[in-house]
Amino acid sequence: MEVKIMSETKGRVTIPTDLDVIPETLKMLDEWGADAIRDCDGTEFPAELKNTGAKIYATYYTTRKDNAWAKAHPEEIQQMYIMTSFHTAVSDTLEIHLMDHLYPDMLAVNTRDDIKRWWEVMDRTTGEAVGTEEWSYDEKSGNVVIRPAKEFHEYTVSFLAYIMWDPVHMYNAVVNDWKDVEPQITFDVRQPATRAHSLERLRRFLDSHDYVNVVRFTTFFHQFTLIFDEMAREKYVDWFGYSASVSPYILEQFEREVGYKFRPEFIIDQGYMNNTYRIPSKEFKDFQAFQRREVAKLAKEMVDIVHEYGKEAMMFMGDHWIGMEPFMDEFASIGLDAVVGSVGNGATLRLFSDIKHVKYTEGRFLPYFFPDTFHEGGDPVKEAKVNWVTARRAILRSPIQRIGYGGYLKLALEFPDFVQYIKEVCQEFRVLYDNIQGTTPYCVKRVAVLNCWGKMRSWGNHMVHHAIYYKQNYSYFGIIEALSGAPFDVSFISFDDIRENKDLLNDFDVIINVGDADTAQSGGENWANPEILTAVRKFVYNGGGFIGVGEPAAHQWQGKFFQLDDILGVEEERGFNLNTDKYNWEEHRDHFILEDTDGTFHAITTPLAPDPDNRLKMVVSTDGTLPGSKHAETLYSVLKSTGPDAAAPSSLVMLRLKTGRTHQIRVHMASLGHPLLGDSLYCLSDISNPFSRAALHAWKLKFQLPFSIDESASDTRASMHHDKNDKKEISLEAPLPEDFKKFYETIF
Repeated sequence: MEVKIMSETKGRVTIPTDLDVIPETLKMLDEWGADAIRDCDGTEFPAELKNTGAKIYATYYTTRKDNAWAKAHPEEIQQMYIMTSFHTAVSDTLEIHLMDHLYPDMLAVNTRDDIKRWWEVMDRTTGEAVGTEEWSYDEKSGNVVIRPAKEFHEYTVSFLAYIMWDPVHMYNAVVNDWKDVEPQITFDVRQPATRAHSLERLRRFLDSHDYVNVVRFTTFFHQFTLIFDEMAREKYVDWFGYSASVSPYILEQFEREVGYKFRPEFIIDQGYMNNTYRIPSKEFKDFQAFQRREVAKLAKEMVDIVHEYGKEAMMFMGDHWIGMEPFMDEFASIGLDAVVGSVGNGATLRLFSDIKHVKYTEGRFLPYFFPDTFHEGGDPVKEAKVNWVTARRAILRSPIQRIGYGGYLKLALEFPDFVQYIKEVCQEFRVLYDNIQGTTPYCVKRVAVLNCWGKMRSWGNHMVHHAIYYKQNYSYFGIIEALSGAPFDVSFISFDDIRENKDLLNDFDVIINVGDADTAQSGGENWANPEILTAVRKFVYNGGGFIGVGEPAAHQWQGKFFQLDDILGVEEERGFNLNTDKYNWEEHRDHFILEDTDGTFHAITTPLAPDPDNRLKMVVSTDGTLPGSKHAETLYSVLKSTGPDAAAPSSLVMLRLKTGRTHQIRVHMASLGHPLLGDSLYCLSDISNPFSRAALHAWKLKFQLPFSIDESASDTRASMHHDKNDKKEISLEAPLPEDFKKFYETIF
């Protein structure tokens, strides 16, 4: 077997630049061995760097950075559907102000188009649309007036609004505290006048940027759903959202193609707004498929123009790629040369590296050179290490061809340790790349992840990023992250795929179904479909494996909650089966389903000894040879965790002591690399200290008295007598202290 141990010291790395870091860019170009330079999200590229021999990337925006055009064509500014909050009628008249709790600089209500056709007032108590004759809009007050309203019914209004400030530009402005920056207005490239203008505008850009080798489209045509509240805080975000870029012009095209009338409720689904967690309706899937077909056609026109100029076309997978889903059939027709995206872990790396029909993929590694990490007291090295080690597993399974970093180089230069570490990362990546090219990773099994989206959301079905629920979504994320670097051939299939191909499951060894009940991840009502149930049961009967995590195959139906309880070996009582099992009160902690739950404790049995260099401390004595070594045993169980991607990863851990050595808990936990927060004696230096003491709380103490107590006696002492067969168990509990409660509520 031949193993390469040497590698190129240059290439496969892209770095950012700006007008104020020209000498520094040249230095980093050399130190990191970079062979490509990119502008910082549309800033001017320095003339001094045009002839370095490095490949040059230029950011190109199709939907913004042309306010003059947007202002001259207000009817072709991009639009999105917005739903108001729920309002309860207390009389026969209800007024709902459309812009409540919305950022006024970002959105403007569209009254130019027919509101009776394109808006929808919903009675959320009945789930029915309110007749157009029963509501009106007062433009002066900005209120929709419902009359007659049904008393104590709840109502919402779904309306169209112009996007007067690109949400990503606004997000960057807010995060980076930009001053005196003109909001960039978004325009709808698919509308006639703007379409012709945009194609000509692209040609003008290429004419004036002859030095550019790669045109990086950070935006094609669609906005993802990002809405801000009145204080410029994120209100609603869905990176896979289809509620933006929905002008009447586009919607009329949709109606002609599918043969039925569009409703806002296709997007504002039962008041939730359709998102990656909602089980998609047929109409919503129809709308997405229509968008993909139309977007692919226009994207190909632009890519062809770029190729006409002899340049590469690259898409950034992170901002507005809606309609450009890279795992769907339409993507292959576009002809893109490359895809680049932000890499935060193994799953996001596979999201890019598994894309076909491009010449190469590039990972934009974290941390971005932004002020949220690169500030006084920040620790970018720590974040970079976690990011690289996590993503590296996936690279070994499905390699990317290039890596890069985003943001503002001058921020990173203030951290020399970070600069040195990235130098090491770049070289390690080149070594990995050289050694895995042309090899096929060994695969133990063929695994199918079954959910409502299938291949459309490969590796990214859990990603909502900033939403609260996402932070708690560990089960699905954990499985996908594990699969990203595991020796399995992983496919993502949908319930529709099974219905369309009865032999599909024959291609796999294992099916995985993960997620909460009635979400798109687990499947919800799909598990009431006989075709699905029988196909999976047959698959398992014939030797296939089925792994469920969370609430797999869960949907209340025909007397059961877990519809595959016959396969899973477990059912959940939902309060409906009151006539059964009334005598079965025993808890079976040894059941396989509970092996990795809170009730399972893991043992640390490393001996402890006095620290020979510090009499105030104890140390682990791995082989038990240190003077004074004594056996020590600590049991621990992780109750809650923020996950590894949190800004300050933390876990709530329950511990039980089998021995009682000095500093046992503190030393044992620190030895695992997970010291107690606030422990100034054993806590690692790079761990934040939110506590003024060690975050250790004696919660419960349980013991048996060696004698019984006659609790009816007036004098307890006089009643005590020794009887080994009649012992009294004492249990003491102490409530959580205030600093614990405050930290817990903040983190979890």
